Amino acid sequence: MVSDVITIVGSLIGGLGLFLLAIGMMTDGLKMAAGPSLRKILSEWTRTPLRGIFSGFTMTAIVQSSSAVTVASIGFVNAGLLSMRQALGIVYGANVGTTMTGWLVALVGFNFNIQAFALPMIGIGMLIKLMKSDGRAASFGLALVGFGLFFVGIDVLKTAFESLVYTFDISKFTAEGVYGVLKFLLIGVVMTILTQSSSASIALTITAASTGMIGIFAAAAMVIGANVGTTSTAALAAIGATSNAKRVAGAQIIFNVSTALVALAILPILFLIIDFFGKVFGLEAVPSITLALFHSVFNILGVLLIFPLNNRLVLFLEKRFLSWEEKESHPRYLDKTIAMTPPLAVNALLLEVKSIAIRVGHLCAQAVSPKKGDFLEFNSKVNVIKTLSEEVSKFIISIESSALSEETTGNLATLMRIEQYLLTCTQSVERFSSLIRKREKFEVIELEHNTLMFFNKVVECTHVDGREQDLPIITLEGRLSELQQEHDRLKARLLLNGTQAHIPVNQMSEEIDCIGEMMRMVQQWFKAISRMEELEAVLDTVFHDISAQKSKEDGQAYNELNLQVGD
Repeated sequence: MVSDVITIVGSLIGGLGLFLLAIGMMTDGLKMAAGPSLRKILSEWTRTPLRGIFSGFTMTAIVQSSSAVTVASIGFVNAGLLSMRQALGIVYGANVGTTMTGWLVALVGFNFNIQAFALPMIGIGMLIKLMKSDGRAASFGLALVGFGLFFVGIDVLKTAFESLVYTFDISKFTAEGVYGVLKFLLIGVVMTILTQSSSASIALTITAASTGMIGIFAAAAMVIGANVGTTSTAALAAIGATSNAKRVAGAQIIFNVSTALVALAILPILFLIIDFFGKVFGLEAVPSITLALFHSVFNILGVLLIFPLNNRLVLFLEKRFLSWEEKESHPRYLDKTIAMTPPLAVNALLLEVKSIAIRVGHLCAQAVSPKKGDFLEFNSKVNVIKTLSEEVSKFIISIESSALSEETTGNLATLMRIEQYLLTCTQSVERFSSLIRKREKFEVIELEHNTLMFFNKVVECTHVDGREQDLPIITLEGRLSELQQEHDRLKARLLLNGTQAHIPVNQMSEEIDCIGEMMRMVQQWFKAISRMEELEAVLDTVFHDISAQKSKEDGQAYNELNLQVGD
């Protein structure tokens, strides 16, 4: 008994491990293999929600696994090949497509077994990978291996719990009242989670109902439970995935659970509808046909109910599962309402570019003193700055140009230039970071000391604290000239040491590239800061004049009111 438990637990852990490994391989393979052509095909297939639903239905009907199609969709989203909105249509369609299994069992008693293709997929994928060690073909082979391992993982999970599922004596349970229906609903959920296949659960349910082991209402509750249980596959696939992939998994859970609740609430009405359709299409009134039709009707009903609410669901999900990068990439000061008032918009943009400048300064400090394992964090910060820069550009373009004065137009052009300076700074720091991570220390101690001193001076010049109002007001020309002289002296020392063979020539070249990137970064930084300083002075004057004019108008109005009262 103990050995059986150990075997089941071991198989479960191994199956889950294979499953998660497969998801990772599929995502990586698709991302590397994806060229413009694949992206175009996927975009065409899911360009509209209706196309996405049709694609999801078709793919699921072919492979007989809504889990596989949903997980593949999550993989596409994770790899950046599909947007979250596009994938939702596939998820809806997959739920309708999975009803084909019930029809196959009911009509021809045939259960299409996709797992039979798993090992050939792995073999072919590895053969491609071995023949083409790199490039798109190798990446496609990796993705193919991932697909094969996905089915192997599911098969291992099914085998681990097969004895438990198939030894259920479900004849002991009766669907009397609400409690009885919920009991069979739970059985359907558990069976699907254990087998990781709603198709298998539904096939078992139809078989049990056809043999008279359970009643039609109990079987219907189990079918609804299978629909809920199949969301566990998507939930597993979303572990460690991107935010958008998690949102797709969340959408499937919301969709399936909502559909299940509606189906339970109108269960007797659904059977009246099924009876009507059965007579219209001349279908035999046997449990297997009735359940297959029930499965199709309530899933189609779910799509019809969720489709009009799709945009609201998307907006709801976009506010959930936010990553640090997504939160930080949201502009602090820019708002559509502010864009309608150009002077306020210019001031908000200035605050936003100041915030970006602070981030660039912090990024520079992190690049100079990299810590082990912070590469992903650094890349996330780079992406945040690039996204914010893009948002600033979009906001400037969105401001109504017809109502702008010549002065405001000039200020917006200055802000666009500042944004470009800071973006160039970020790109230089990014290149510097990739160089310094490969950097080796100089054996010439003085040269190593001088190089680190130069890096630290750059960090000091670009350092600001967390308050936007405290950006340093410095004698920019003097500081820039001092750094330029330091750079030139250091470059001369590097060339001299390389010429005298005190340091390797390749190390000398790499170090010159490093200090060159930092010097370019500093030059762009000072340009941005000086432009910000000039613009801030202009805005202070403008707002001071507006305030003075407002006070003057208020005073005149007060005097006129006093005169009227005196009369």
